[in-house]
Amino acid sequence: MSWGLKNRLSKIIKPKTGKTVMLAVDHGYFLGPTTGLKKPVETISALQQYADALMLTRGVLRASVSDKIEVPIVLRVSGGTSVLTELSNEGLTCAMEDALRLNASAVALSIFVGAQYERQTLLNLAKLVDEGEQCGMPVLAVTAVGKDMGRDARYLGLACRIAAELGAHFVKTYYCKDFSQIVDSCPVPIVVAGGTKVSEKEALELAYNAISEGAVGVDMGRNIFQSDYPVAMIKAVRSIVHDGFNVNEALDLFEKGKKEKQKKFD
Repeated sequence: MSWGLKNRLSKIIKPKTGKTVMLAVDHGYFLGPTTGLKKPVETISALQQYADALMLTRGVLRASVSDKIEVPIVLRVSGGTSVLTELSNEGLTCAMEDALRLNASAVALSIFVGAQYERQTLLNLAKLVDEGEQCGMPVLAVTAVGKDMGRDARYLGLACRIAAELGAHFVKTYYCKDFSQIVDSCPVPIVVAGGTKVSEKEALELAYNAISEGAVGVDMGRNIFQSDYPVAMIKAVRSIVHDGFNVNEALDLFEKGKKEKQKKFD
């Protein structure tokens, strides 16, 4: 890696702990104004100080994030489909030059291994890696899954390894049984997706298990901004990722945080 690429990546995966808590707020690019992100500026302004990086689109970045922000940006650069159509039919939606103008610390796109447009999304990744290497921009490959694709270690291990083979600098995937096997077979760092909304205890268990089995962090969205106590929740997640808390300790921290005045997002 070039110095610039390594420097950008170190802003996301913190050198002190070797871990990261990313806040995913890019859901609107295919879901529209989903619960918790109907007013992105409110959600982001309340939570950004507790995140190691924000994952979002350039439209939300420009409209909803202060240019004084010190939190690094992971810029979503793939899309072109909505929840109403075939999600795997994605293309690149943002030029690398614009990612540089926006001072992104990394760019992210989805790959759909096993889906109808698998080849297209994998070639998108290869093209983006080429561009990233030219200017020192890390690329995060997101192993998206469709409703007909499984989330077991065999499938996710395949998707993560392909992403690494094509040059992704780090990978975002789902937690599953035998997750450590995925980590062992992927030569680049893995960040675990938060997935659909579950109870706070379940989300904290997911974070704890993922970190315990080798993930370098989590990229959590709905399980934070759709919580009744989003600030308390992101603090609890941080305690697991960076401070080594177990699930019960993180739950205790969450319960204490519930007493603080905070707003549930629309």
